[in-house]
Amino acid sequence: MKRLPVLVLLAAGCLSAQSKTLSNGAQRIELTIERRVNNAWRAVDPGLIFDSGDRVRFRYKTNFGGFLYVMNHGTAGTYMQLFPSAETGTANRVDPDREYIVPATDGAFRVAGPPGHDVIYFTVMPVEVTSGSSYKPLPPPPPTPARHSLTPRCDDAIMRARGECVDSSAGAANADPDKLPANLKPRGGQATGPELIIRKQRNAALLSSPAPLGGPVTFEFRLAHK
Repeated sequence: MKRLPVLVLLAAGCLSAQSKTLSNGAQRIELTIERRVNNAWRAVDPGLIFDSGDRVRFRYKTNFGGFLYVMNHGTAGTYMQLFPSAETGTANRVDPDREYIVPATDGAFRVAGPPGHDVIYFTVMPVEVTSGSSYKPLPPPPPTPARHSLTPRCDDAIMRARGECVDSSAGAANADPDKLPANLKPRGGQATGPELIIRKQRNAALLSSPAPLGGPVTFEFRLAHK
């Protein structure tokens, strides 16, 4: 995707003792992607294969707070920092038990680029990245071919049952540390975080961790498009 690539915002960080949970003590994220159809927003399956030019936005809610930094690896091989930015909003602090709409600037993201899977990386931190922070901003690496450049394919079973063209390999996923871009690889002994439990409920992607997320965590969302 070019111009304003598709952005998924997920929040994570340190969980205070007073933070409420959404489900049995697990740290949890609820994410919904919406597509604009006939001047109205409609929640869709996270694995839906989008058309070039589609406008999308996201709703998310988490039961813990923190600060979010997001990068996109587009199908053309380019990297771009999606959030925070002037176009998408610069206030990247996320509070628990509050639903957010992204982009925060009352707009939408337009799907663009060659057919394939954009890989959107989310690095979530317990503290904000500032000039005096122990965490440093992550500059983008040189452009490289996208990992998921094959044309998305419909799941025949879902197509027969619901009439929707859904790619089962798309949506939220744990990031493979060995395949992360160089600037997102753990450094200085920092870990990518525990493996998240990922499942779907209706049109929402649910990500949870039974263990507290006390440090930086990186995961990804694969957005399929024609």
